[in-house]
Amino acid sequence: MRIVFMGTPDFAVPSLEALLKSEHQVVGVVTQPDRPKGRGQEVVFSPVKIVCQREGIPVLQPLKMKDPAFLDALRHWTPDVIAVTAYGRILPPAILALPPRGCINVHGSLLPKYRGAGPIQWAIIRGEQVTGITTMFMAEGMDTGDMLLQETVEIRSDDTAGTLAPRLAEVGGRLLVETLRRLEAGTLTPQPQDDAQATMAPLLKKEDGMVEWTLPATEIANRVRGLSPWPGAYTYVNGERWGLWRVAVGEEVSGAAPGTVTKVSKDRVEVATGEGTIQLIDIQPSNSRRMTMAQYLAGHRLTEGLTLQAIPPSQN
Repeated sequence: MRIVFMGTPDFAVPSLEALLKSEHQVVGVVTQPDRPKGRGQEVVFSPVKIVCQREGIPVLQPLKMKDPAFLDALRHWTPDVIAVTAYGRILPPAILALPPRGCINVHGSLLPKYRGAGPIQWAIIRGEQVTGITTMFMAEGMDTGDMLLQETVEIRSDDTAGTLAPRLAEVGGRLLVETLRRLEAGTLTPQPQDDAQATMAPLLKKEDGMVEWTLPATEIANRVRGLSPWPGAYTYVNGERWGLWRVAVGEEVSGAAPGTVTKVSKDRVEVATGEGTIQLIDIQPSNSRRMTMAQYLAGHRLTEGLTLQAIPPSQN
């Protein structure tokens, strides 16, 4: 079949590479426009575009999905199927109706759970032990289309969004090719989603990284894992913003107020929460590198009774 692929970040690359190794013909790729990044605001290509340049695949990068010139170019490719993995934009009806065999999406959850832009992060934040990949026909709603294939993936106790996403992406590429094989063979049976079982996974923002110490320790630990590497969890220590890269549920049973440092040793800091304590393991103070708590304590002093704050002191 003639395939147009739509995708942008690293998560989409295994899907594109799996298509390129399959019997199908990738006739073109749509990815997000090049954008400036970093302090130098240097324009960078998306990971998907980099693959296209390496493989000599035609690329479209529309600013607007309803741009007539873009839609004409898409029609000119005459795709049988449009395959979508983490493209980053909602497809208008004109695109959904374009390929005769439909638009197929690779989604990073076991639908109908975690519809939306952040399924991997929210599955970890909510303490799930399993997640997976769903392929589905795309519809006008947010991840509401009929499901095609699913595969379960374990969430390990030490997984972050950054470590789980690559495993899911590899499964997604394989499941996409299998979905297309069965679509072509006529052996797929689309399954409607049960909307009553749906949960949402909205796009995360930087402010979602704020650690609320009144939550139970387990919830805080899950949140730190789910927010790594982006947008990242953070708190304030003596007015200085600290990024929290890695934490663990502590062994302390404390009656101290949430956010209070209850124990300090050469390599260990325990912080009281709404239920239990959190051990700080890897941190990143403002204008500094990521380091272990032991490395920080080798050159800095923290005292028991210090209060970590969710917001800067000036906003209290």
